[in-house]
Amino acid sequence: MNAVLVCVDVGSTYTKAAAVDADTGDLLGTASHPTTLASDVMDGLRAAADAATPRGAAVADTLVCSSAGGGLRLAVIGNEPLVTARAAYRAGLSAGARVVDVRAGSLTAADYTGLAAARPDVILLAGGTDGGDDTVLRAHAAGLAASGLRTPVVFAGNRHARDEVTALLTAAGVPVTGVANVLPRIGVLDPAPARTALREVFLRHVIAGKHLSAGPDFARMVAAATPDAVLTGVEALADLAGEDLLVVDVGGATTDVYSVLTPDAELQGPRAEVAGTAWRSRTVEGDLGVRHTAAGVIEAADEEDLPASPRLRDAARLRAADPGLRADDLADDAGLTALAARIAVRRHARGERVGGPTEPLRGGKDLAAVGLVIGSGGVLRRRPGAAALLREAVGADTSGGVRPPQDARFAIDADYRLAPAGLLAARDRRDLAERLLAPLLLGPWSTRSGP
Repeated sequence: MNAVLVCVDVGSTYTKAAAVDADTGDLLGTASHPTTLASDVMDGLRAAADAATPRGAAVADTLVCSSAGGGLRLAVIGNEPLVTARAAYRAGLSAGARVVDVRAGSLTAADYTGLAAARPDVILLAGGTDGGDDTVLRAHAAGLAASGLRTPVVFAGNRHARDEVTALLTAAGVPVTGVANVLPRIGVLDPAPARTALREVFLRHVIAGKHLSAGPDFARMVAAATPDAVLTGVEALADLAGEDLLVVDVGGATTDVYSVLTPDAELQGPRAEVAGTAWRSRTVEGDLGVRHTAAGVIEAADEEDLPASPRLRDAARLRAADPGLRADDLADDAGLTALAARIAVRRHARGERVGGPTEPLRGGKDLAAVGLVIGSGGVLRRRPGAAALLREAVGADTSGGVRPPQDARFAIDADYRLAPAGLLAARDRRDLAERLLAPLLLGPWSTRSGP
């Protein structure tokens, strides 16, 4: 038997493993195990990996991504909410972070107190275009240095201030990594360098700092935050498919939406949004999950004027009170999943509101040209007919004020291929990643979307 690469996703609830043939990219086995946060995450990791690996196979390497312990918690500081803070926010989401705090403009001592209270793992500091005014950016760096916070900082602002800001924060004992500006020019968004730096800081500082394992093996094995790995897999799948792609991942605590869209020529040049447009992007909805945040799904449905039956409301309360609940009847889980998916895609298409509840929505997306929609998450993977459920929830949603996919195919990542493919692609095994993803392009499909 050929050597095997074992790809493992350590989530807050379940640890999922996939064994991949190191020569052909074939999926040889999958398994899941409850994540062992109460003891040592390596216990659940080993159990899932062993169950997924064919007997007698030689394991060449084990690649791990993780969102256990809250994943990557990120705070963003920018010059102002409409431009650099928004650009940094989008870069943070692309790195698989959960953005827990956004600050912009002139900051006070109370702002830094609030920043500390948000308990970020990393701070993304941005500000100004290259060669522009760096007054506010320098003030933010001085404020961070004097605040007593020693949270690692990724600096992705005006490159002309990089050396001074790095020296200032380093002298104050703050770990800092300087990279290229996320917004080098108005309307030009460049999230890749910040995404790479955030990944490295996550691996170097965050994983070890969460104390999820008593030994060094876990920190050594983790290669990415789970959403970062999934986005890499989504990008590889979109390139392989050659069409616009949408992925909806409904979890127990959040619903993540990923899109890879063809850049719209009309939204570039003079009509470009000042903070740039992320054509390969992710949004995360921290109030839309089918376990820990199930009550949030009902609250959001009420706000969206979407119907939720008394039975579904009771089911949401029960799941929020007992996130470990394993339901034999998946009907209620399916109902909550459909609501979470519909609302999350609406929010993804409308854009984000950075800087507070009174800020306008920015960065909206037209999903009408999406040709392929992939569903992921425990309920969708387990439920028969899940692709049709997703098509009804997302493709037939004509009342949300956004343009949903008009003529898309719908499928489910039932074997959980996206995260393993992302781990492989990030290790320069794009060939194996594409072979692993290829079956997702073969169906089976639900009926197409559209009226």
